[in-house]
Amino acid sequence: MSNGPEWRRRPARRLPLPFRFIGPPPETHLARTVESPFVAVKPTTIFVTGSTGFIGTKLVNALVGQGHTVRALTRAASNRDGLAHERIQFVPGDIMSPDSLVAGMQGCTHVFHLAAYAKNWAPDSARFFQQNVVGMRNVFAAARQTGIQRVVWTSTIVTFGPTAPGVVGDETMPRLTDRFYTEYEESKAIAEQEALRMAAEGFPVVIVNPTRVYGPGKLTEGNSLSLMIDQYDRGRMPILLNHGINVGNYALVDDLVRGHLLAMDKGRTGERYILGGENASLKHFFVLVDEVSGKTHFQLNLPPKMGLAYGAIQKFAARAFGLYPQITTGWVQTFLQDWAYSCAKAERELGYTYTPLKEGIRLTYAWLLHQRQPSRGPS
Repeated sequence: MSNGPEWRRRPARRLPLPFRFIGPPPETHLARTVESPFVAVKPTTIFVTGSTGFIGTKLVNALVGQGHTVRALTRAASNRDGLAHERIQFVPGDIMSPDSLVAGMQGCTHVFHLAAYAKNWAPDSARFFQQNVVGMRNVFAAARQTGIQRVVWTSTIVTFGPTAPGVVGDETMPRLTDRFYTEYEESKAIAEQEALRMAAEGFPVVIVNPTRVYGPGKLTEGNSLSLMIDQYDRGRMPILLNHGINVGNYALVDDLVRGHLLAMDKGRTGERYILGGENASLKHFFVLVDEVSGKTHFQLNLPPKMGLAYGAIQKFAARAFGLYPQITTGWVQTFLQDWAYSCAKAERELGYTYTPLKEGIRLTYAWLLHQRQPSRGPS
């Protein structure tokens, strides 16, 4: 696929989904944590993209904690905070630079590909497709060229699409809509289909699909839920879109990191594994924040039409004046859907476990209070 106009946002359409089928109703696991043994891959050298991000930083440290050496792909502007270990080797480069990928993977046995463009907006929507589709191709091509044994690629829950009210989806559920709400969702869906096709042809990739991630760590756009908890607790973000009735799945970052490690060790080539936690409405999420904090916070309902109008204004300001938007209409539409999913497959096949949502919020809230103290940075 070229880099020309075809990368522009196209009318919503259905992608071919040859690997999806309708199965039995998925199990619902809302608040169960099961202890299970984890046997890690023998210490080796592992290449990681997205190594300086919210999840990536935690993953790199977990890998070196298991005795691995990590080659962390980094750009000059990357924030390397939290990455200080003798077995972390920084590799200058970018997923859009095939030569840097090949050089970085030399001598490695495994690859974690986390890097993606996962923001609210881009001045040119082609960036989503360049980074998320072409970038993935570049990583996979370099892995094939250097004889990598296994790639764990981080996709996203939104590739499965929203769920019908009262339904809990899983990896077997076909998309219920042809529509993509954001360029991020569309670009990751295209990339995931390519990854599945390559796996069917023998490429050793395991796909993980994280849900909404939160928890202690770098307060980047990728950790927007923790930022939301902090702002809500300070009384600066009391807004509940659509009364907060829409359901999402929430995963503590440390659980996601463990899920990535398990996918490397136990995942089956060509399989997708949802890595998540509990399903809860945004209203219930904030109820848990109230319970954990011991405070009752003011809440203000934002009707869907007003939310969509606000998103449109934000997007207009971004285009007209270059102001980065807090949200766009596509993301408002995304949050007006339900995204209730089960991670039962990852539990069965990988031994994945997750932290109950209230406990995860408690850990995050305690960490946020610690960060508010003078001279404290993300840890």
